[in-house]
Amino acid sequence: MKLTLKVWRQNGPNDKGNLETHQVEASEHMSFLEMMDVLNENLISEKKTPVAFEHDCREGICGTCNMVINGRPHGPQKGTTVCQLHMRAFKDGDTIVVEPWRASAFPVIKDLVVDRSPFDRIIQAGGYISVNTGQAQDANAIPIEKDLASQAFDAATCIGCGACVAACPNGSAMLFTSAKVAHLNMLPQGEVESSKRVLNMVNQMDEEGFGMCSNVGACEAECPKEISITNIALMNREYLTASLASNTTT
Repeated sequence: MKLTLKVWRQNGPNDKGNLETHQVEASEHMSFLEMMDVLNENLISEKKTPVAFEHDCREGICGTCNMVINGRPHGPQKGTTVCQLHMRAFKDGDTIVVEPWRASAFPVIKDLVVDRSPFDRIIQAGGYISVNTGQAQDANAIPIEKDLASQAFDAATCIGCGACVAACPNGSAMLFTSAKVAHLNMLPQGEVESSKRVLNMVNQMDEEGFGMCSNVGACEAECPKEISITNIALMNREYLTASLASNTTT
């Protein structure tokens, strides 16, 4: 299949950047990243600079393949990362526009690569368990309600790709932060530090320059792991409770 690619090229965060048009031939059985590999091979053979883009596992696990494809984070298929998107989702002769995440908190490093280190700092602000649990216990040693455990594990599937930020009109990281808060705070091991954790992580999110929740639900719609926005409501409730308790004790 013959495709026309319009790919964003930008040398750095202070560069204006622009869309470059390229022609590429690809098999419908290729993944989107394999098609990008073909493009880069063509550019290298022409002694041109290849397109910079992130990738690692190529199995939908690591979350590094962050691209906006035809205006949608991770492309047209629901619940799919770019590396798991195959070219059969497109038609011969299609024009495909490929851009990086668009958010002030995610500055472009080069071409399609953005700086997602703010996510790391949000996790570092409170995303750990310091309770000494000793040796690994049997699976049934700590009684946990089935529905609660399921919700925690659903939240834990977040891969931190940033699609929620790219999809949100306000560039909000509420879905990401709430997923990290939920999967730690819902389980007994995380309850001890739950108030401190939610305060620290939300405050760090604000410091990083992410916007407020837009309430349009685009984050949930574009999330490759289909994280529910109910986590945002749960985080808001925990944050309010923790804030009130903190004001009472000070």
